[in-house]
Amino acid sequence: MRTFPSIDEVQEMLERISDEIPQDFYRELNGGVVLVEYAKKHTDTQPDFPLYIMGEYQRSAMGRQIILYYGSFQNAYTHLSEKRLYEKLKETLLHEFTHHLENLAGERGLEIKDEDQLNTYRRIRSNR
Repeated sequence: MRTFPSIDEVQEMLERISDEIPQDFYRELNGGVVLVEYAKKHTDTQPDFPLYIMGEYQRSAMGRQIILYYGSFQNAYTHLSEKRLYEKLKETLLHEFTHHLENLAGERGLEIKDEDQLNTYRRIRSNR
């Protein structure tokens, strides 16, 4: 049975992905991209139907940063090949960069789409 990559291996994947992203995307992202060890579940999660947060775009008085949650990837994507995990990391990072760029432009399109997806989760969960 394949073991999930270590946090150091996932960090290396994330660095390779980050190198592919245009430097303009990093404008005003003073906190950078951070990989943290723990998992994070959404406040609406249910024990039998977990909703993991893979990444977040955060802005505060301290600035802007993107956080990815290693533990969430580990819990949700244990079965994935390394190639598919790389793709999921990239998809998540680009998603969070979209939040960043939209925020800089005063847009909210992806926030609205995310809320729609959360409402779908809530409907599915309530029908269980």
